[in-house]
Amino acid sequence: MARDVPLAVLGALTNVVLVLALSPFFQGVLRKLTARIQSRQGPPLAQPYYDLLKLLGKEDLESGEVPLVQRFAAYLALGSILAVAGLVPLGFRAPLSGAGDVVVLIYLLMLSGVCTLVAGLASGSTFSLLGTSREMMTMIALEPVLAVAMVVGVLHARSFRLDAVLDGSVYAAAVPASGLAMLIVMLFAFQAFVGRVPFDLAEAETEIMEGPLVEYSGRKLALFKYAQMVKLVVHGALFVALFAPFGSRLPFPLGFALFWVKVLLLVVFVTLVAATHARYRIDQAIRYYAALLAVSFGALALASYGL
Repeated sequence: MARDVPLAVLGALTNVVLVLALSPFFQGVLRKLTARIQSRQGPPLAQPYYDLLKLLGKEDLESGEVPLVQRFAAYLALGSILAVAGLVPLGFRAPLSGAGDVVVLIYLLMLSGVCTLVAGLASGSTFSLLGTSREMMTMIALEPVLAVAMVVGVLHARSFRLDAVLDGSVYAAAVPASGLAMLIVMLFAFQAFVGRVPFDLAEAETEIMEGPLVEYSGRKLALFKYAQMVKLVVHGALFVALFAPFGSRLPFPLGFALFWVKVLLLVVFVTLVAATHARYRIDQAIRYYAALLAVSFGALALASYGL
């Protein structure tokens, strides 16, 4: 048992390095594909790496109301989503799946949004406060959808353990009606979970100038941008592990490669939606989230009866 702890820590560090290395690449794919759809050349695939390095090297100005809280929110935003990377399979068994359960996973995913709220409140800008209010409304309406999706998996797996819910066996043999309903709901909600157009209401750079991040620069802005990139990959990995587990039992490297191909397909899906839709108003988005939540509660009722 004592030998398993160092191995789990090493595996978690491997997951963290993997998502840190791949997240800017997927962001580059998103930007390049968006440009192609809009008949533009677009930046090179490595441009997000250059952008992060440039921000890390710039002067870190602190013009907000509470600079200490701003720094704390920036580091916690990236740290919380990286913690999720150790709990979610990334083409192989999650190294820390036995260290937490579904409740811990939900809290960690919500913590990233909470950091955005804290960042906006600490900034004190009118634009940041408006973005914070939008983020708060989004979290209240959308986060229950994620919680219900995980609980439906718990009911079918008959366990709160992550290795039971995300090991690829819940929906591997046959997808029940509740699982199919949650698959559709989560696919329609995925764009909102990763904060991309048409659901990038909290930042909305053309309206409220990045909202909660308007007073951020340098290292802190780089951390928030990096957290957003990692969030896309982690949510994609969670979706694949829960709803598209086929091929997860293939030997390495076939299973590993297939897993990341599925994540890439999700990134392409996000890109196509973002490039072909205009940003929603907050009232339109809330009505959209409410419809998803209603369907998810119906799926939860079905799952409680084993359907």
